[in-house]
Amino acid sequence: MLDGPSPRPTTVTVAIIGAGFAGLGMAIRLRQSGLHDFLVLERADEVGGTWRDNVYPGCACDVPSHLYSFSFDLNPEWSHVFSRQWEIQAYLQRCADHHGVRERVRFGAEVVSARFDEATARWHLRTADGQEVIARFVVHGLGALRDPLYPAIPGREDFRGIAMHSARWDHEAELGGKRIGVVGTGASAIQIVPELAKSAGELVIFQRTPPWIRRRPDRPYRAVEKALFRRLPAAMRWHRWSIYGQYELSYPLVFGHDTGIHRIVEWMAKRAIRRELGDAPLAERLTPRYRLGCKRILLSSEWYPALAQPHVQVETTGIERILPRGVRLSDGRELELDALIYCTGFSVDRPLGSMVVTGRGGRDLATQWGPRPSAYLGITVSGFPNAFILLGPNTALGHNSVVLMIEAQVEYTLQAIQYLLERPELAWIDVDEAAQERFVSWVDERHSTQVWQSGCRSWYLDADGKNFTIWPGSTVSYIHRTRRFDPGPYRRQRWPEPGPARADPPEASSPSG
Repeated sequence: MLDGPSPRPTTVTVAIIGAGFAGLGMAIRLRQSGLHDFLVLERADEVGGTWRDNVYPGCACDVPSHLYSFSFDLNPEWSHVFSRQWEIQAYLQRCADHHGVRERVRFGAEVVSARFDEATARWHLRTADGQEVIARFVVHGLGALRDPLYPAIPGREDFRGIAMHSARWDHEAELGGKRIGVVGTGASAIQIVPELAKSAGELVIFQRTPPWIRRRPDRPYRAVEKALFRRLPAAMRWHRWSIYGQYELSYPLVFGHDTGIHRIVEWMAKRAIRRELGDAPLAERLTPRYRLGCKRILLSSEWYPALAQPHVQVETTGIERILPRGVRLSDGRELELDALIYCTGFSVDRPLGSMVVTGRGGRDLATQWGPRPSAYLGITVSGFPNAFILLGPNTALGHNSVVLMIEAQVEYTLQAIQYLLERPELAWIDVDEAAQERFVSWVDERHSTQVWQSGCRSWYLDADGKNFTIWPGSTVSYIHRTRRFDPGPYRRQRWPEPGPARADPPEASSPSG
């Protein structure tokens, strides 16, 4: 807590936490709907979220550009089918400026706590520097790919060489000619490794389990295509929908558990590995032993060629300890390294990070969730009124663009907010606990027959093997379920009569103050 008096609180109708795709999407739609009394709280000094933070070599999206963008702000100028990090970041910056929401963003404001006051039906948000924001509604738009996760390997702090997480890349570090170790073979590793292989003296990839990888059909958009998209937006929308249809079709074909079509697709993926690497021992080490789709399917046309280079080594023996100048493996071997790159993902089991969230009756969200986060439709949690989560539990995707899910959740949240604002007799809404439990049971039942719970270990699953991350259906099914806000599953609390608590909290500074 800061010394001295706290600054005067800011009072708004809606507080949005985070200025990535989710937070910006919510802010833009609020403004488009005519609700301008909102404030976006962003811990960094710029918008962009994960696309601001992840600047490692080769960083790019594995969803086609024209699908990985807002439906209300399509971009005819995408340079490639699959955009690079800098281009997505520039797109989000332009969206913030074009739609006039940047002026409603308070940068350098990391929210550390959120507390619901039942007497006034207001959320009290506290930032790390002691500022307070009071809001009737709070929208969590933090996203899951936010806080880096480091491996629990003894000795990590003892390493004296260059060490960094992929999400905290140090461009000042000189890696050319160095002996580099890369821990992990996930989505960031398959983009980083081909770039590092171009200049590294030696490159060792520490692999626990090999990923399933498909070739990435990337290419630059031709000038004539971009001109067509600029002059004929309908053509750009048709292009977007054609991509969407292809990706949506992959859900029943690939992610259904143990189907005949699934086995054919898996066989084709194994043949692709043999085509790239032949029958060498390396191909054997890089062939997954779990079902296609159980872990995230990755896209790369450079991964296998990079690993086949003579100065690149794939090490499948686990790291026992990190040493000051390298690592010791579980079989006793020691490898000298100049640099360690951790491509080990993010802490996804805490959707709201370390923020302390307190709801009705003093209940703590982290305690209520325990090891398994859950929410009704992935958006609302019982006991936490007038609060909404974007990209909450069980709303990530394994087959399509998550921006589609964000937009569906934004529209649902917007309708819920409008529902309350149009009914001045109501103080708050809170999803019924039984409705949330029924939804979670339905999710678990659906997942029990799908490939994500077919036996592998992945960041999709909790300690009991239950999937708390992925939506167990198509995007069509989710959009259908969230297309209209239904107050039926919600407890609706009226203001007490005559209602002194109905008055707004005392007048305070404006969002820009």
